[in-house]
Formats: sequence, structure tokens, C-alpha cells
Amino acid sequence: MHILDIAQNSLRAGASQVEVRIREDREKDRLIIEVEDNGRGMSPEIVKRVADPFYTTRPTRVAGLGVPLLKEAAEKCGGYLEVHSQEGKGTRIKAVFQLDHFDRAPLGDMGETLAILITGNPGVNFLYLHQVDGQAYRLDTREMREVLGPVGLEDPSVFAFIREDIQQGLKKIGAATFPKIAEILRGPGNR
Repeated sequence: MHILDIAQNSLRAGASQVEVRIREDREKDRLIIEVEDNGRGMSPEIVKRVADPFYTTRPTRVAGLGVPLLKEAAEKCGGYLEVHSQEGKGTRIKAVFQLDHFDRAPLGDMGETLAILITGNPGVNFLYLHQVDGQAYRLDTREMREVLGPVGLEDPSVFAFIREDIQQGLKKIGAATFPKIAEILRGPGNR
């Protein structure tokens, strides 16, 4: 949900390009999530306040919880949050977690998440890159448009394709796991 929320912030900021990059580094026990866009960007004053749950730039809300909740989740798991933004150029949000921390929530269904973002915003270019120790899965909607031809990204069959392709691709590279925790839970007699 964090990734979906941050990407939706990018879309509200007028981004035509949104990149979601996830890196799982088992050796360093790190999970790094980055969402970068080419939207309106934020002023330095807004960047300083973006992690404050009682601050939002949206007139329809009195609080903005997306970034603050992501920051809290990262810090609870031995990590941190960085926000880099420049007005007129875009924003990059980077959250770092201890990969095998017992309090780290699972990534969730990235296939479903990206399928929702892509098919719900067919005019936006999305790049999804997920790396696990030197192996990678990559999906780029610019390449998809070339292959699909007249079939639009909003087509229901495209939703199913994206979801399945991402799920299978992540399974192949061993993504979204808790390797050390799984080993501990299996115990010495179950290896």
C-alpha cells in the first residue's frame, strides 16, 4: 500500500513518468524501495514538512499520511526515509528497510499494485524494476505499448497480463521473501 500511495502522489503531481525500483540485497540485509517521478516537485519548505502527518498540500484533507507512514515503517525496521525533490523537475522518495526484520510488512502483491497503476493511468509511462542479488525483473510501459499496438493499456486483458507477468517474474528471481526468517522458522530439523 505504501508504494501505491506514493505513486498516486506522483500522479497527483502531474507526472508523466513514474519509476518504481525495488532492490533486495540479502548480503547487506537491505530492502530499498524508490519511487521517482517527473512531476511538479516540491519546494524545500514542503520537503521539510512532507513527513509530518498533520501537513498536506491537498485542500480536501487535513492530514497527509502516506509519506509519514512509510517513514515510520522504515524506521521501525532499522531503516530510514529520504525525500529529494526539485520544483519543476520531480521527486524521488527512497525508503530503506532491514530486509529480514520481524516487523517489516511483506511487499504485498506487486503484480496487482502495478497493474492497478498502469491500467488506471494508461497515458503515464511506468518503469518497474525489481532486483534481488544480481537478478532482475523489469517492466516498461513504453515497450508494452510498442508490442500491444492498438490495444490500450487500460484493456482488462492487459491488467491480467501485467499482474501475472510480474508475479511470475518476481517468483523467478526469488523476490519478496524473508530468507533468514524463513530459515529460522524452518528450524534445524526442517532444512
